[in-house]
Amino acid sequence: MVEELVAAGVSVASVGLVYVMTGARVVKQYERGVVLRLGRLRPEVRGPGFTMIVPFVDRLRKVNIQIVTLPIPAQEGITRDNVTVRVDAVVYFKVVEAADAVIQVEDYRFAVSQMAQTSLRSIIGKSDLDDLLSNREKLNQGLELMIDSPAIGWGVQIDRVEIKDVSLPETMKRSMARQAEADRERRARVINADAELQASKKLAQAAEVMSEQPAALQLRLLQTVVAVAAEKNSTLVLPFPVELLRFLERAQQGGPPQQPMRAQESAPQPSARPDEPRQVAESGAPAAPQQTSAAPWSAVPEQSAEVREPVTPPSNEPPEGSKTRQD
Repeated sequence: MVEELVAAGVSVASVGLVYVMTGARVVKQYERGVVLRLGRLRPEVRGPGFTMIVPFVDRLRKVNIQIVTLPIPAQEGITRDNVTVRVDAVVYFKVVEAADAVIQVEDYRFAVSQMAQTSLRSIIGKSDLDDLLSNREKLNQGLELMIDSPAIGWGVQIDRVEIKDVSLPETMKRSMARQAEADRERRARVINADAELQASKKLAQAAEVMSEQPAALQLRLLQTVVAVAAEKNSTLVLPFPVELLRFLERAQQGGPPQQPMRAQESAPQPSARPDEPRQVAESGAPAAPQQTSAAPWSAVPEQSAEVREPVTPPSNEPPEGSKTRQD
């Protein structure tokens, strides 16, 4: 009898232990437990650690409260300035109310994903291309606000939304590249013009200082020659100062005027032919012979008359050795 009682007690204890172990649950630190007793929500949410539920009566659902990284598939849309783009993003959210995440929405992950895609399409249609490329912070805030508004009722808090990439058509990329190149060229020309203006001012000041001391220009010339010769070139370019030309011009203008040589002294005097009659002056006296220069380069022989051969007029008669053919 005693043995039967002991065996019955052991059986009851075993059944009780199995029952207790069936209702034992462990909730992790990053989870919260929502208990449904006979389909009705229990007001308390089980925290992390060991907890007990009534077996076959209660049902425990664990909800992860960690931050979830949810990628949004690339959405294709048309911007406000009629440019077709593909934009993808990523959403960071977490569950702050475990009971609402279980009761209010069937699958809060899927709901957040669909809401993010719809909001991203709406943002693309309301924004310009320049905003998508350069003003992403403002778009991220607007997108976060659009997703967070309905997610509050689901017990979900949107932590952050980031636009990852904006894909453009190839034609638009080439157009933007040409625009950027033209803008860079414009800035380079402005910088070069500004540099030329500053350099001209400095050169004007340097020229003014050098004009007061002419020796400074010569020293600068020597420095240039030394700088060029230091490179061991076979050809040496020596600049000729303009001030030296002006000095020579002033020196030439300030000197005594040069008297031109007489034409009669430089030109040879023709000699009179022996057969020509002497010229008689109006007074009846014979003309005095002209004096020739004793210089060796102006001396001309007296008997330098030109000898001309007689020119025979052409004759119409044929030469003697030729005969005219008459038939």
